[in-house]
Amino acid sequence: MDQTSQPSQEVFLATERLMLRRWRREDIPALLPLIGAREVAATTLRIPHPYTAEDADKFLEYCDGVWQKREGARFGIFLRDGERLCGGAGLHGMGEHCHAELGYWIGVPFWGQGICTEAAREVVRFGFSELKLHRIHSGLFSNNPASGRVLRKIGFRHEGILRQHICKWGEYVDVELYGLLASEYDAHSKADRPEFQGLSS
Repeated sequence: MDQTSQPSQEVFLATERLMLRRWRREDIPALLPLIGAREVAATTLRIPHPYTAEDADKFLEYCDGVWQKREGARFGIFLRDGERLCGGAGLHGMGEHCHAELGYWIGVPFWGQGICTEAAREVVRFGFSELKLHRIHSGLFSNNPASGRVLRKIGFRHEGILRQHICKWGEYVDVELYGLLASEYDAHSKADRPEFQGLSS
C-alpha cells in the first residue's frame, strides 16, 4: 500500500456519541474491568481470561506496534460525554493486497445501546476513505449472533463458515466469515444518505 495512505499516529475519529482515539497508558485502569469480563472474552479469539495488568501492558505495546509499523489502526472507544471508555475497535493486517481485518469489543455495561454498530461503521469509513483499502473482512464465532447483526447493519456480506475452526475454552466453534469491498461500501453509504435515496445507481 502507498505510504501516503497510511494514518498518522494522532488520529481521532468522532461520531454522534463516540470518540475513537489511540490507546494511552492512562486508559489501563478503566480498561481492565471492561475487557476483563468473562462475557467479553467469550466472544473473542485473542482476549485472555482472567485479564491482568500485564496483559494490558502487552496489548498497548501491540497496538503501538500496529500504528508504528503501519499495519493498521487500533482505537479505544469512548463516550464523547465524559470521555468514558466503553470498548475497542480497529483494523489489522494491511499490506500489499490492500485489505484488513475489522475487530471490535464492547464492555458489558454498554451492550445493547448501538455503540458497537456506531463505532464499527466509523472504523470502516476510516478504512475505506482514509486508508484507501480495497476490502475489509471480519470473522465471528457462530454463537455470537449479535456481532453478525452489527456487520450486516454496516453493509458486510456473509461469505461462509469455517466449521469447528477455533478451539475456545476446550470447545471447537464455527467461525462465520464476513466481508465488504470498497465498491460495495460506496454504494451502501450512498443508500444511507438522503441526497442519494430514491436515485438509481
